[in-house]
Amino acid sequence: MQPEPMSTAEPEAEIAPPYADEPLLRDLFSFSAGDATFAVFAEDVEATAEHGRPAKLPHAPPAVLGIVSVRGRMVTTLDPLALTNGGGGDWPTKLPWVVALRGDEQLALAADSLGETITIASADIEPNVETGDSNHAILGIARHGGREIAVLNTANLFSAAVRRRERRRRRF
Repeated sequence: MQPEPMSTAEPEAEIAPPYADEPLLRDLFSFSAGDATFAVFAEDVEATAEHGRPAKLPHAPPAVLGIVSVRGRMVTTLDPLALTNGGGGDWPTKLPWVVALRGDEQLALAADSLGETITIASADIEPNVETGDSNHAILGIARHGGREIAVLNTANLFSAAVRRRERRRRRF
């Protein structure tokens, strides 16, 4: 009788399925721009940097502030105010903070100040019910500590910046 070959595989651990009544918790990275408070999911944040000086891009839409280097990576920096309300902020030559995002689009968001990381239930993020092109950058609204926080949809930020420009283009 031959011995059975030994298995090198680890025994599978049993993972208890989540209960239906347990809320799915998400971490939000918050920051402010102007009088507004914004957040993105913490797993979407690559890094933060102080005093980024954006290099302006010719013919860029108003939401694009320019290119900034963050940890040796060139990122297109967007104005969250212009993305969400169309007005845009009055940014200094040196941005107070830049929040670099993960992903192939290599984007960052300008910020006046950085907030805290907030853990919130997914159900507490109220879906964005406003219609139209102007707010598809907003995933929803969360409330924390008496503040209303616009949760940004990082997958739609670049298209929101470009779409705003497309809409204003004069057509013949």
